[in-house]
Amino acid sequence: MKTLCYSTVLLLLIAIAQWGISCSKKDNSGQLSYLQFTAPPGWPAPVYDFTANPLSKEGVALGKKLFFDGRLSKDGNFPCVSCHQPFAAFATFDHDFSHGFNNQFTKRNAPGIFNLAWHSSFHMDGGITHLDLQPLAPITAPNEMAETLQGVLDKLNADPSYQQEFARVFGTPDINTANMTKALSQYMLMLVSANSKYDLVKQGKASFDVNQEAGYAVFLEKKCNRCHTEPLFTNLAFESNGLPLNPTLNDLGRMSITGNKADSLKFKVPSLRNIALTFPYMHDGRFWSLQDVYDHYQQTIPLSPVERSLLTEFLKTLTDEKLLTDPSLTQ
Repeated sequence: MKTLCYSTVLLLLIAIAQWGISCSKKDNSGQLSYLQFTAPPGWPAPVYDFTANPLSKEGVALGKKLFFDGRLSKDGNFPCVSCHQPFAAFATFDHDFSHGFNNQFTKRNAPGIFNLAWHSSFHMDGGITHLDLQPLAPITAPNEMAETLQGVLDKLNADPSYQQEFARVFGTPDINTANMTKALSQYMLMLVSANSKYDLVKQGKASFDVNQEAGYAVFLEKKCNRCHTEPLFTNLAFESNGLPLNPTLNDLGRMSITGNKADSLKFKVPSLRNIALTFPYMHDGRFWSLQDVYDHYQQTIPLSPVERSLLTEFLKTLTDEKLLTDPSLTQ
């Protein structure tokens, strides 16, 4: 089985070529307010290479503008934010599949996009291996944003305000694929979820109540942290969780990328952060509640009704209200 379809490979080659062009440009404005990305206390070092795409206040603002701009889609109705809604922790609220161009639907449940600086692979099958390349897939997917890269660039280059902003951030008014996706990355990298009650407890600034404390004990005793490893609450690996194949989707997960039968039905472990907001669950959104998830795992991770209730109380402490309401990240 081929690891990537030819169209995806072509897109990557185009992006990499333009990436080099973008990197050769120097910022001539002298007016950028550069930002220092700092990992929260006790967190591992991020894996994103910030030296190749230095963060600036202006770059983040440009990326946010692009993220909310419907012109990145064919008909103007499907900006990035239409599938990654801030109030739902940048997932799609209350939908198993997101709505795309021409009344079509995506084939997987949209995950919350936060803490991306710690990810080295993207999508549930890991088919994209760099954050700067990730936007190419949804922009050009016929059932998502359904646009061409040239179509997007033509629309952006025709807008004098975008030319001015790109010139300030990247030193050239000529908008290409590379600096467009780097701007999007700058914004998405700022979507850090590290301000939940759980985090405040870990920092000694708050305390769990008795039920939350007991739920945390259940989380540890049942070894939920083997896959949902703190502090990201994901081990970033590809695992099989025992779900049978959805015959309608025929989605083989990681195997569709590697061609290795051992990777059949393996999907990237999602983060439990903000889980109270990111339902429905699993790669295809087949479970609409945590109780459904507990039922699925009951044979391997048995939980009593009391343990289920306590664990749910702990999981609620992973909701990050600051991420949902920060005006610098949301409209």
